[in-house]
Amino acid sequence: MPFTSLQLHPNLLAGIKDLGFTRPTPIQTDAIPPVLAGRDLLACASTGSGKTAAFLLPILHKLMPERRGTTRALVLTPTRELAAQIVADLTDLATHTPITAAAVFGGVGMGPQEHAFRVGVDVIVGTPGRLLDHFKAPYGKLTGLKYLVLDEADRMLDMGFLPDIRRVLRHLPARRQTLFFSATMPPSIAELAREMLRDPATINLERKAAPAVGITQAVYPVPQHLKPKLLRELLTRGEIDDALVFTRTKHRADRLARFLAQQDISVERIHGNRSQNQRTEALSGFKSGKYRVLVATDIAARGIDVTELGHVINFDVPAAAEDYIHRVGRTARAEAVGTAFTLAAPEEQSELAAIEKAIQKRLPRVTLAGFNYDAVKELPAPGARPEHRGGQGHQRAGRNRPQHGGGSYGPRRHGRPSGSNGSARGRGPR
Repeated sequence: MPFTSLQLHPNLLAGIKDLGFTRPTPIQTDAIPPVLAGRDLLACASTGSGKTAAFLLPILHKLMPERRGTTRALVLTPTRELAAQIVADLTDLATHTPITAAAVFGGVGMGPQEHAFRVGVDVIVGTPGRLLDHFKAPYGKLTGLKYLVLDEADRMLDMGFLPDIRRVLRHLPARRQTLFFSATMPPSIAELAREMLRDPATINLERKAAPAVGITQAVYPVPQHLKPKLLRELLTRGEIDDALVFTRTKHRADRLARFLAQQDISVERIHGNRSQNQRTEALSGFKSGKYRVLVATDIAARGIDVTELGHVINFDVPAAAEDYIHRVGRTARAEAVGTAFTLAAPEEQSELAAIEKAIQKRLPRVTLAGFNYDAVKELPAPGARPEHRGGQGHQRAGRNRPQHGGGSYGPRRHGRPSGSNGSARGRGPR
């Protein structure tokens, strides 16, 4: 089915054509018609399925003939990166239209965001906490709102946003069209959907959460202390041009980034302790090819969208199957293909078993030829901090030391890696 069969505005079809897309993904095919018909929507859509365009395109179509000068659509997201990404996608899709949009999230000044409220941009994409900050001000009104999207609903509940979401809803008109997107549908999400939606069209509710079909998955069993060296070997053997690497904690992300930088691998990191400018620069540098590796925590798992990203690597086995699905969903987006590797230590086997049970698939185990799996764990340098396996509550002062400082995982390896990729990576309808 081509996009032209969905009865979208010609100017939107022109924007889609500019992006090089000719046919919608399944979630777009299923979601766009009922949204155009004015129905509320409850969609269980996997990461990378194209759901962003599934809600943006029909909303943009409906905004086109309406009077402008007031905000008529609001998209709620769990993270800053996802909010910025949705605005970027909207700008691409609406390039031949007069529709305007603004991102509203913390970590940056409120002045431009206040201006967006005052002039009435057509679409606001924001995080709940910063929206509530604006709602305290006299200008923070959305009385003309007609369309509400709750994106990544399960992630927002995981992050404790449910009270904020309910407070945001009290500032919105009761009569509106509401679209509800979630990658999983646990009871808490189903209950919230019942509160928010009126006779919704439903999509894929019976589907089990699972990684996209285009992802080739594998597990590399390895002792915990050899993970950094194994990752270095994977990156330096010339088969991986770029990689998004996920760690369990901010501290581990910082340490791993320093270790890779000491191996002359271009790397940056993104996590909750980085400023918004640092996070934005890291993500844009990774997309442009300035950085070959981006090390991230799960705070960014649903906000990083890079077309043609070939590899996602779990440096730590995720604690929950849902986190695994969303991490590896950063590759093989919009029906493309990609590879997801997981480095699994013996003490992480229970988490790995839970993931395999959830996705109903045993992942193949791979041994890297020529790698010394019997290397003895090196003693820490005098005064070095101990490594913590716990959550981010174990973070200590000083964790944001300069990237190229001490505290590396092992001795420096001389020589540049082969296979680095400086090509730019673009975006398409998601």
